[in-house]
Amino acid sequence: MPIYQSKLDVRTDTYKQNRQQQLAAIDYMQTLNERAQKASEKRRARFEARGQLTPRERLAQLLDPGMPFLALYNMAGYCVDDPDPETSIPGASILAGIGYINGVRCMCHVDDSGISAGAATELSFRKGYYLLKMALEKKLPYIHLVESAGVNLSKYKVESWVDAGKL
Repeated sequence: MPIYQSKLDVRTDTYKQNRQQQLAAIDYMQTLNERAQKASEKRRARFEARGQLTPRERLAQLLDPGMPFLALYNMAGYCVDDPDPETSIPGASILAGIGYINGVRCMCHVDDSGISAGAATELSFRKGYYLLKMALEKKLPYIHLVESAGVNLSKYKVESWVDAGKL
């Protein structure tokens, strides 16, 4: 196997500046992902009053402890339903990714009922479609923990849902 030598000079000012910009972008993206978690967490009291786990707790209970979980499409819907970058909540009301359940790698899809009662957003079905498509292509079992208010039809056009049953 050939050994590849990088020609990247990590001592240059350009490299250092680019690295700082990338790290800042990663920090910002993590802040956005935390925004969805915080929005969902605001409903904790309601879940507890009903004797339920929060969506993230349900996902954690489902997954094998200590095994990796690769979150997918966690920026879906950002600035779509709410165009304000300061208040928009990414994720399309869905927690999703690839994780291990009983030692088997699976695609996990959890409706985040802590955000808008889990009501589908304009991009929820598209996100779900791509999750299903990936699971089929990679031959992954698909686990969907459903707790949803359905769809707020007064907020969206019917055309937004045309791809909902695509697969």
